[in-house]
Amino acid sequence: MKSWAVGARLPLLPRLLLVLGAAEWALGAQRRYTPDWPSLDSRPLPDWFDQAKFGVFVHWGVFSVPAWGSEWFWWHWKGEGSPQYQRFMSDNYPPGFSYADFGPLFTARFFLPEGWADLFQAAGAKNIRYGLYHSLFEWFHPLYLLDKKNGFKTQYFVFGKTMPELYELVNRYKPDLIWSDGDWESPDSYWNSTDFLSWLYNDSPVKDEVVVNDRWGFNCSCHHGGYYNCEDKFQPSSLPNHKWEMCTSIDKRSWGYRRTMSISEVASESEIISELVQTVSLGGNYLLNIGPTKDGLILPIFQERLLAVGKWLSISGEAIYASKPWRVQLEKNESVWYTSKESAVYAIFLKWPENGVLSLKSPKTTSATQVTMLGIQKDLKWSTNPPGGLLIYLPQLPPSALPVEFAWTIKMMGVE
Repeated sequence: MKSWAVGARLPLLPRLLLVLGAAEWALGAQRRYTPDWPSLDSRPLPDWFDQAKFGVFVHWGVFSVPAWGSEWFWWHWKGEGSPQYQRFMSDNYPPGFSYADFGPLFTARFFLPEGWADLFQAAGAKNIRYGLYHSLFEWFHPLYLLDKKNGFKTQYFVFGKTMPELYELVNRYKPDLIWSDGDWESPDSYWNSTDFLSWLYNDSPVKDEVVVNDRWGFNCSCHHGGYYNCEDKFQPSSLPNHKWEMCTSIDKRSWGYRRTMSISEVASESEIISELVQTVSLGGNYLLNIGPTKDGLILPIFQERLLAVGKWLSISGEAIYASKPWRVQLEKNESVWYTSKESAVYAIFLKWPENGVLSLKSPKTTSATQVTMLGIQKDLKWSTNPPGGLLIYLPQLPPSALPVEFAWTIKMMGVE
């Protein structure tokens, strides 16, 4: 197992990001990048990120103390002045209690980094790479509010707080990934984003392997940066021409831990694995979030969901890790998704056909075609389908004897 690292000052919405990756990579001959988007966007994305496919996002911070509403607790309470949040505070905390007073209650008393690392490895990690979330802005910082009042014509907050902090985070913690956020109120020119990224790519201690997203100013999302987030829970309908990521949360209503979370608000194992399959088929990475308690405990329901992903990947990971999109990403019925790796084509089907025969229209068979199911040793029988494609005769086994409970994977060799 790779070494574990944790900790940093994370300003607006403190989050820890773990990217669960695969192979090592280096840029080779180093070129210099200038502080402009044409140059920065020309930097190749380090291979390890595309090969990883699956990562774990962790929202853990002072908001985990009230553990109510969402990780935006402070903003809803003081920024919006929501009556619900004000009522929650008056019902549960003494008069005059401030957001800063939650700080000493964020104890992390039961935080065991080795235990977290073991869990994430069991969830499907081959290596554990360390990433940091960083919010560019802060809701109530006086220097930010001054710059905002000045129409972002001044940069007191940028040079007094945000940029010194970013350089410190990189030099001290050497993250493999920086997940930038808090970009939607001002452009990248206010944040001085291109200067920071040119230093990050040229001279930082992580210049050869670091990966960044696209949230560096309100004009950047889905246009500039490393890989594209575009928006939370982004799901394209067709294959994008740029590396992208879907970030989503097991708790459908929040990223941070909520004491009021109900089971109906928790994504099911089949929902999570289906999203993972669809994301990878369309060339993306899947980033799945959990919210630990203020004590550093990961709820059993979150552990169960992560372990379900790991169990599925232990059988089907061959079709996921280091895979590439195939020439066709999905069948028209949207229950079969394709990936590829070298000469293999994988068809992952989300619904078991009632007659036990899987019809695939897109693959073209050859004299060398061979068909297997991941998790089952023997070859499967198949025949050509007169309209085109092939018919695969699935194993006649009881559900309990199948290698996985859902999202079964067919491996095809010798197809075009």
